[in-house]
Amino acid sequence: MSETDGIRTRLDGTLGRIRLDRPKALNALTLPMVRRLEEVLAEWRKRDLTAVLIDSTDARAFCAGGDIRAIRENTLAARYAESEEFFATEYRVNATLAAYPHPVVALIDGVCMGGGLGLSVHGPFRVVTDAAVFAMPETGIGFFPDIGASHFLPRLPGAIGMYLGLTGHRVGAAEALEVGLATHYSPAEKAGQIPELLRERGERSVDEVLRQVAGAPDRPSELAAHRGEIDHCFGAASLAEIRGRLAASATPWARDTLATVDRMSPASLAVTFDLLTRGRERSLAECLDAELRAGRVVTRSADFVEGVRAVLVDKDKSPRWASEYTSDKGVRG
Repeated sequence: MSETDGIRTRLDGTLGRIRLDRPKALNALTLPMVRRLEEVLAEWRKRDLTAVLIDSTDARAFCAGGDIRAIRENTLAARYAESEEFFATEYRVNATLAAYPHPVVALIDGVCMGGGLGLSVHGPFRVVTDAAVFAMPETGIGFFPDIGASHFLPRLPGAIGMYLGLTGHRVGAAEALEVGLATHYSPAEKAGQIPELLRERGERSVDEVLRQVAGAPDRPSELAAHRGEIDHCFGAASLAEIRGRLAASATPWARDTLATVDRMSPASLAVTFDLLTRGRERSLAECLDAELRAGRVVTRSADFVEGVRAVLVDKDKSPRWASEYTSDKGVRG
């Protein structure tokens, strides 16, 4: 057993166990945490493992994302290299999980946002319980969906990825299964069997093992009722056209969604739209590289400093964006 800076790791027979253990911060990732993740994944590559399981010690959250408050503090103190190292290390972990030689299983029981998706969605198996909640809420804090989101969001069905990336809309277990963010569902009372089943799986496939604890989510998908509107509005060719289509619709969903979009940082929406539209034709490595370049600029912006202040520091939920919509160029910062 190793316990280092919010990460617990151990070899349980032939099962590698990685447990996120920073409960007071809902497992928000720090630089020491992503460093340890990179180290342990490198250590286990050549071992004869049946699987690697990533989960949390706290049922409230799998991982609430990166420690964005710390990134903001780095910006205010001009410690740009520290933020650069965090993102570069985190993205290397994301890429490692996507090509890992052992099956990686993420057990998501609780909140999974931002960096939490980076630790789960790139692996081949993502098991959710009814408590699972997925979101990429970065446009509301003056940032953008990163951790390879510009690769996996455009590959979701229809315009779902653009919708989730721009609005930060939260989805539950049923929606995550529907769109492919999750691969398997397990009732919470059966999820505790997963480590032993993986350790003892023998010649059985991981999929076969996970089907032993499978079930159906308690709540149906809510996305299905709005798929037509989502695909129409968020499949538009520009941000301005997305807003125009939402404004032209008379439905309560469209009005609420437009209000949500208009609360987000205009600059963040523009960066997100550009990354997602280009990401469909990029490899994961290319997407992560583009996100790293974008992060160098965005984390030094006024909108980022203000957005994190409003949502995570002072928590007044009233950011005053430095960027704004314009009729000619779309966004001015």
